[in-house]
Amino acid sequence: MLYQLEGSQAVARAIALCRPEVVCAYPITPQTHIVEGVGELVRSGQLENCQYLNVESEMAAISVAIGSEAAGVRSYTATSSQGLLYMMEAVYNASGLELPIVMTLGNRAIGAPLNIWNDHTDAMSARDAGWLMMFAENNQEAADLHIQAFKIAETVKCPIMVCMDGFILTHAYEKVDLPEQSEVDEFLPPYEPAFALNPKNPCAIGAMVPTTEFMEVRYLAHLRQLEAKTVIEKVGREFSARFKRNSGGLIRTYHTEGAETIIVAMGSVLGSIKDTVDDLNRASGCNKYGVMSVVSYRPFPDEQIREALRNAKRVIVVEKAFALGHGGILSREIELALKGLDIEIITVIAGLGGRVITKTMLSEVFQKPKDKLIFLGLREDVIRQEYKTVLDERRV
Repeated sequence: MLYQLEGSQAVARAIALCRPEVVCAYPITPQTHIVEGVGELVRSGQLENCQYLNVESEMAAISVAIGSEAAGVRSYTATSSQGLLYMMEAVYNASGLELPIVMTLGNRAIGAPLNIWNDHTDAMSARDAGWLMMFAENNQEAADLHIQAFKIAETVKCPIMVCMDGFILTHAYEKVDLPEQSEVDEFLPPYEPAFALNPKNPCAIGAMVPTTEFMEVRYLAHLRQLEAKTVIEKVGREFSARFKRNSGGLIRTYHTEGAETIIVAMGSVLGSIKDTVDDLNRASGCNKYGVMSVVSYRPFPDEQIREALRNAKRVIVVEKAFALGHGGILSREIELALKGLDIEIITVIAGLGGRVITKTMLSEVFQKPKDKLIFLGLREDVIRQEYKTVLDERRV
């Protein structure tokens, strides 16, 4: 059924449709409305048989989720930015223990200086933590990905983050088509854990592993990520067939057939990129530009990306985070996926801390990129003045 909803409320309702039995809630902007929304559904009785726990910190939220999942209970939590950093020790524990927790990450910049607006720095800080990571382009996709996320995580036995851009999606009102409870019940069966702690058969989990075993443990986690590629595609096809929407999978392409330049990105900026590409193609009278969206960032779909981009002459990667002192993070992984192909790769760092990204800016950089590494909208006069001040202070 179609609803006009704030993104956070759409996700809260999608979570409720998946029937979690434990929800661990701690507020941090911009994901707060999600856990508030789930809490209201529990309070009103619309989400039954669910224990809603207000915890004292983000570390407590993920710790409670680990405990409930270890006991064999479908569990959910959410966080953003510094909240993710605060829980990072336990984030690694969750994946190491093979616990299929679903967590929403309302993407937000990391300070200092303090910034509550959107970029992908928080997600990038957890890219090697062993979690699956999927990025939503719009609120419909955010809701759909959460429904798929429980099935994917419980199949692979691996926790999953569904990333949605803070404020741009979490606080935006859009039309969202939410399925009926019976439809989700048919798509997502009741949780049957492969293992659950039981006081009648006590055992320890997460115990110390000696040097003779640790590499094997990490390699098995690597194999789970590789296995997840097939599962993500399969679940995406099942969802598309049942709900008539293509909102999952590893990657998606848009007008890439015959395109010389293909733009690659993750998250909500894809809407502006697609509009810009449509304008440029109309103006040129041919399909010069295409778009590839990375839906699954972890596992990283190297083979699918290589196949989708192999005929392009130029790939422009637009990303909302970067490695200080080095450059693009996503673009480096794209570069490795395309190794050996004669394709020019341009990195565009954009939208940091919520910096505006306009179609005019995108159009200019797509048509005439001036460098291999571009900081879109960077105020160079401010940089020059501040850098001069720093140099002067050093001389003193």
